[in-house]
Amino acid sequence: MAKAPHRATEDEAAAAAVVDYAASVALRRQIFFWLATAVLLALFLYVFSAILLPFVAGMVLAYFLDPVADRLQRLGLSRLMATVVILIGFIVVLVLAFVILVPVLASQMADFASKLPEYLTRLQALITSFDPQWLEQKFGVDANGLRDGLNSLLTSGFGLLTTVFTSIWSSGVALVSIVSLFVVTPVVAFYMLLDWDRMVAIVDSWVPRDYVKTVRAIANDINTATAGFVRGQGTLCLVLGAMYATGLTLTGLNFAILIGLFAGLISFIPYVGSLTGLVLAVGVAFVQFWPDWTMVAAVAGVFFVGQFIEGNILQPRLVGKSVGLHPVWLMFALFAFGALFGFVGLLIAVPASAAVAVLVRFAIARYLESPLYKGHGAEPAPPLPPSRRRGTPRG
Repeated sequence: MAKAPHRATEDEAAAAAVVDYAASVALRRQIFFWLATAVLLALFLYVFSAILLPFVAGMVLAYFLDPVADRLQRLGLSRLMATVVILIGFIVVLVLAFVILVPVLASQMADFASKLPEYLTRLQALITSFDPQWLEQKFGVDANGLRDGLNSLLTSGFGLLTTVFTSIWSSGVALVSIVSLFVVTPVVAFYMLLDWDRMVAIVDSWVPRDYVKTVRAIANDINTATAGFVRGQGTLCLVLGAMYATGLTLTGLNFAILIGLFAGLISFIPYVGSLTGLVLAVGVAFVQFWPDWTMVAAVAGVFFVGQFIEGNILQPRLVGKSVGLHPVWLMFALFAFGALFGFVGLLIAVPASAAVAVLVRFAIARYLESPLYKGHGAEPAPPLPPSRRRGTPRG
């Protein structure tokens, strides 16, 4: 009779070991399943990236407009009518914007491309026109060396810009025609927006019931981060583009609409949009307005005022703290997905990076709650020998 408690303890330990083993096997199966799914998805994107642009753009558009459809439903419209109203309104706005902006942008882009070598030459001459002796006395810079360095830098920069635009063109526009993009994308967006809630419910029904709460929590975090960026940052980019274009136009800067819209639309890459727009605008302003410092300062002031409005008014209201994506991680994701999948990769980089960030945070939280991190804290650590406590080696 005295051995019964000991036998019960051994049985409990054996049962616990069996449970732990089953849990570890289930965990390994889940990890293998999700890794295999990720590999198949990446392979699918790599193989079909040449034709996916209108479909991914339609999905992004449907995701962007889904809250508007939900709001119209709450006002009494059916899902079908809400979808029709939204897409008709979006297409009308898009067509009007293209009718008004495309001729202006095309004209400014052609003019900018034709005058860019002349602008670079004049800018280089302007920078190196300072007194060579003053440059050497104040900064220890040789004027001829500075001129050669600037020439090399401007040539490399121009070549880099040409390479980037060529890569974007070949990965996006050349592989998928403009006609298919503007015909297929609205159709895909219509059906995705119409069936969005039903598709979410179907996917939710596929989740194993034992993990449905955890999966829903993870999906909600991913949706919060993605929505904060796609909807909030997308709206922010449009507002910044309009604001920069208007401000630069008021200063009388050449190519104001082109530079302003370009700077605003690439502001989804942290710090890159505003810095690129500032460099382009100030460079053009130097060539156009020099030696009128007030106009150059006014052009630079457009971007400083824009950054103040963005950081203190637009960013907190439109995006807030819901994104949760570190700027460095976001830039890495944009470059990595763009290099792997072209323009399609740029569209899926944000939700993919948001999903990975949420999953990593979830895994770290589980690790911090696991025995692997906490260990067996019930037993105190054994004391060190006296020689070790004194820091002296054993004899």
